[in-house]
Order: sequence, then C-alpha cells, then structure tokens
Amino acid sequence: MKQKALIIISGGLDSVTALYQATANYDVELGVSFNYSSKHNHKEIPFAKYHCIRMGVRHIVVNLDFMNEYFNSTLLRSGGMIPDGHYADAIMKQTVVPFRNGIMLSIAAGMAESLEISKIIIGAHFDDHGIYPDCREAFIKTMSNAVSLGTFNNTEILSPFQKMKKSEIVSLGNSLGVDFSRTWSCYKGREVHCGKCGTCIARKEAFISAGVNDPTVYAE
Repeated sequence: MKQKALIIISGGLDSVTALYQATANYDVELGVSFNYSSKHNHKEIPFAKYHCIRMGVRHIVVNLDFMNEYFNSTLLRSGGMIPDGHYADAIMKQTVVPFRNGIMLSIAAGMAESLEISKIIIGAHFDDHGIYPDCREAFIKTMSNAVSLGTFNNTEILSPFQKMKKSEIVSLGNSLGVDFSRTWSCYKGREVHCGKCGTCIARKEAFISAGVNDPTVYAE
C-alpha cells in the first residue's frame, strides 16, 4: 500500500514533473498551489490545476495576500520591475520572496497532519541553491526535521530533485510524458514567456542541455 503524500505544485516545470514522479511512488491525495500575489501566479496556477486533474489529484489554492503587502520582492505585484539577465547574476536576488518555501511548507505541514498524510513533496532543485536560501538542502533537511518533531504523525518533507539540475528534470519529465507547453516559468507573467528574465534563460538552457524539444513560445 502506497504512503499518502501532499505535493506543493506551482504549475512550473519542476513541480509539475515532481507531481508526475510522485504519483508513481505515492498516493498523492492533494496538490496545493499558493497564490502569494506574484506577477506570474495567474499564469502558473491554471497549469497546476490542469496537471492535477490529469493525474487524478485533488487541487486547491491557498491565498497568501499578506506577502504582497508586507514582503519586499520584485517578484510580487507590489514590487518593482523584474530584471533581465542570467539566474546566477546577483541582480536576480531582487526576485527572492523572503522565506517563501518556509511559509508554504509550514502551511502544508498543518494540512498534511489534518489529512493524516505523512509526506510533503516539494520540487526544489540543485540549480536554485545559489540564489534561494530556502531551496538549499540544509534548509529542507532542517525544515523536515522541525515538521517531523512538530507533528503527531512525524510528517516528512521530501525534495526528490535536491541534487538534480534543471536539465535533468526536463529529461525526467520528458520520459514521464509531461506536456511542458502546459507549464510556466517566466517571472513577468505576460501573455508569453519573455525569454530574457532569469527563469526564462534557465528554462531555455535546460531544454538545450537535455536535448529535448522546447515547446515554449518566447517573445525574444
């Protein structure tokens, strides 16, 4: 009998691939998306819902409007312009939403215990580590330990892509039949991917490195 799992799914390439992988290994009872008023939430979340429906997983959206009001990040609607340039550039730190994963994982932990679910899955990966402190392995492990200690059912956080590069996730998703045209990366949240921001550049490079056809429409 498979263990029950909850997955945090944004609708991005990584989390969607994590969903497809998770359904093979766990009884995924719930997919949770967080609307924290980012510039691209409205583009991502419909894809999260689409893939959850496709995989037979119940999907919900949790609103975190307070982050837009009280947090400082260009990724939020209340913030400034999204910078162009490579993900690794220091300027991309402007897009970091402080402790975003910590907040989401804490809420997911409460939901998981309420539903008697013992596993929480998040799609953080190796290429995120340099810029996002709450994507790093040490953070995820420490957070998992805290959640386990703070729940009666010793809920565990799983980060299956922790040591994987984005190109490896593309290869995995391709093998699992993920329709990447129904995933979203661009932080600017316009009609199509801008092709110039850090997430667009990382997406392009991942497909090229993986040798997988990129179905994404880019403005540039």
